[in-house]
Amino acid sequence: MTIPFEKLRSEFNRVLLSLGFTADKAGTITTIFAENSRDGVYTHGLNRFPVFVDFVKQGLVQKDAEPELLNSFGALEQWEGKLAPGILNARFCMARAIELAKANGIGCVAIKNTNHWMRAGAYGWQAAEAGMIGICFTNTIANLPPWGGLDPRLGNNPLVIAIPREGGHVVLDMAISQYSVGKLNLYKTQQIELPLPGGYDAEGNLSTDAAEILQSERLLPIGFWKGSGLSLVLDLLATVLSQGNSTAKITQSEKESGVSQVFICIKPDNSAHTVQLIEEIISYTKTSRPVNDGGNICYPGENTLRTREKSLKEGVWVDEKIWEKVLGM
Repeated sequence: MTIPFEKLRSEFNRVLLSLGFTADKAGTITTIFAENSRDGVYTHGLNRFPVFVDFVKQGLVQKDAEPELLNSFGALEQWEGKLAPGILNARFCMARAIELAKANGIGCVAIKNTNHWMRAGAYGWQAAEAGMIGICFTNTIANLPPWGGLDPRLGNNPLVIAIPREGGHVVLDMAISQYSVGKLNLYKTQQIELPLPGGYDAEGNLSTDAAEILQSERLLPIGFWKGSGLSLVLDLLATVLSQGNSTAKITQSEKESGVSQVFICIKPDNSAHTVQLIEEIISYTKTSRPVNDGGNICYPGENTLRTREKSLKEGVWVDEKIWEKVLGM
């Protein structure tokens, strides 16, 4: 089922206004949710919206809160998120990092006690559209076992790296597991087998069954032990730079709230030589022969632009059951 982008956004907006959000805040949040689905990231678009609403109703998300500056060290700032909506805090922090980079060449903003930012890549796109190199990451509740372990002790900490480019920004948006938890839930709901193993079943065997992986809580880290190490250092950086909650602390509440995040911007040299270097790398990558006839070699973010164009032309795909739930809110 597909629906027009503006219809999706307007329904999100209606629900948030009914919850007491101001028009400005509701407008920003609903636009991000709708854009996430528009770009094909349904797990953090429509599919995640009811969860966000539930967190607001539980008081885990403080709809009227505003971030507060705690410390400023030139190009580095520390902020208190006050459990405000994660989307609003993340948009604000990336905007601050952009301003710091304009003034200093680089800017870093760390925030504690914030909430889930939904689609991590949204803030990479924000930086790239401002002409900046963007790097951001967050810690999460423990949902990934360390390499060699059985119990979840690491966060599936998303990492985003974005490079602005006139012919289409390069935006890497990756979870630390082979498949994000949201993606696994999507495969589970649609009862589709994973194209590659994404974790282990209850017997410790690699599995392509999303339901079994979610039940065992043994997601497969990207690069096996390398992904495990990357998750750990991202948690360390987010916690130390923000002086906020670690994955261990977040997990104690059993609710993914009060997380720590970091936003870094670098002002690039936009000379003709720099542009040439970027094109050289992308062009060379695309000279690889595809495995399948008619296949394409894509840079990170390229398929996003294709999905965006298709969604705006043909409508945004939605899960009918979740859409009906939103309509009834």
